[in-house]
Order: sequence, then structure tokens, then C-alpha cells
Amino acid sequence: MKLSVLDLVPVLGDADSATALKQAAELAGTAEQLGYHRYWAAEHHDLPHLACPAPEVLLAYIGARTHRIRLGSGALLLPHYSPMKVAETFRLLAALCPGRIDLGIGRAPGGSAHVSIALSGNFLENVRKMPETLEALAELLTDRYRLDGQSVTARPIPPSPPEIWMLGTNHRSAAYASKLGAGYVFGHFMSDRDGEEVLSTYRKEFQPSSLTPEPRAMAAVSIICAETEEKAYRLAAEGRARFEPKELPKDGAAREHQALIGTPEQVKAGLLQYRDRYRVEEFLVVTLTGDYESRLHSYKLLAEACL
Repeated sequence: MKLSVLDLVPVLGDADSATALKQAAELAGTAEQLGYHRYWAAEHHDLPHLACPAPEVLLAYIGARTHRIRLGSGALLLPHYSPMKVAETFRLLAALCPGRIDLGIGRAPGGSAHVSIALSGNFLENVRKMPETLEALAELLTDRYRLDGQSVTARPIPPSPPEIWMLGTNHRSAAYASKLGAGYVFGHFMSDRDGEEVLSTYRKEFQPSSLTPEPRAMAAVSIICAETEEKAYRLAAEGRARFEPKELPKDGAAREHQALIGTPEQVKAGLLQYRDRYRVEEFLVVTLTGDYESRLHSYKLLAEACL
């Protein structure tokens, strides 16, 4: 089993955004030491408790402070951007951190309607154009893009290309990943869909590409570990109160479409069930508690139990 980190870059407690970004770098460095495979940062806009509107900038900062762990966006919200700019940015990262860069793509707005308009104009129209945008991005990343009969190259050309992944929660995102010939991440922690069915669609319809010759899948799961189940649920309640004030269930470490909450042994058992059910060998782990210390400790306990 491989474990990776999906960081929403939360602003916790009395911290400010600068502190949240420093904590992101500390989490990535600690994850590397613990044996996590990837560190991915999410993109959000004008949300007071989330501090990262530009994952590519944060990844460059973290890349200069780490050595082995893969770094990626989880996700870069493609409808807001031109394929050329995205290809250039992630090829630049791949040149700076050879063999370590992932381009995770999403199609959510990442903020309010007004923020989306401020970022890129007509967001719904941009989403409608996603198939064409994805195709152009794939061509740019494989040096096949032409405009008005002229070849256009996204530079610099890195020693090895970034891995390309599509993140999503439903059949549409799975179909995008299949047609693109990209890896797929099922967002279990934010989906009410049948993950088995979505991942089956992805694998069945997958079209091999030079970027990804065979289907590759991960699941993104929410996990909170502590020494006792009671403490884990308390930490989960603190995190939920800050970001999503709903009452947490109290009936075990693993429930469908909910976080895995409990001791390391309980959480590991839940992950093994998901591994068999989804047929994935790697999990992107999201951990939201009320403070940075307990968040980091949860990742440490999980690594000790599973890595």
C-alpha cells in the first residue's frame, strides 16, 4: 500500500495564511521522511480558511526543500486557465524537480460564482469546453500541439514529463480521464457516488496514451488517527466544526462516504477494505483537525501503522 498527502492548506486555530503555508511545507517535509509517496496541494479561491490559490507556487517552494517525495496539484482547476500556461508551468516544475512532478486536474470552480467570474469570466462556458482544453493540454505535454498549422512548444522541456491525473467524484470525470489517457483519482471523501462503479467505468473505457500507457487509479480519503478512538472523534469534531459544522457519526472507524476515524489499527483495517473494494494500491490522505500538531501526529501514526 502507498500513502500520499492531499493538503487543503487550511488556516487553523489563530494562525494566519503565512503560517498555514509554512505548515504545508512542514507537512510535506515530514511526509517525505515518513515514507509518503506524494504531496499534493489543493487550489481554492477567496475562502478564508484555505490558504492556497496557486498550488504551482507552493510546490516550487516545497520542491526546493525536499528531495524525493513527488509533488503535485490536487487539483489545478483547469477551466480557469489556458492549456499553454498550464503546460509551461508544470514543465518548468518538472525541470526544477526532475521525476517528481504530478499535474492533477479538476474542473470545480474552487470558490464562489463571483470569484470564478473574476478569475476566468464565464466558468460554465469554460467547463463546456473541457474536452477541447484537455486535448490541447495533452498535445502540449507530448509536443504535438499545432495552431494555424504552426507547431507550438510548451517550454522548458523537462528530463521527464509530469504525470497527469484527473480528479473527480463521478462518471463524467472518469470519462475525461479515460479519454485523455490519464491517471484517475476518485474523491471518496467528497462523493456520494459508488466508487466501485466510477472506477470500473474509468478502467473499462481507458484509452492508452504516451503519458499513461495503462490505467492508474487512486482514492482520496479523509483520515484522522489518534491513540484512542475517543480522541480521534474529538479531533474530527474540532476539524468539522471549523470547516463543515455537522455532527459526526459515532459508530465506528469506517463508514461509507465518511472519514476513517479511529486508532491506527482501525484506520488501517478500513483502508484495506477500500483497497480491495476499489482495487487501488495508493491513497491520497486528507486530514483536517482543529490544529496543526494533531494533524501532523495523525499522519505520523498512520505511517507507523501502514508504511
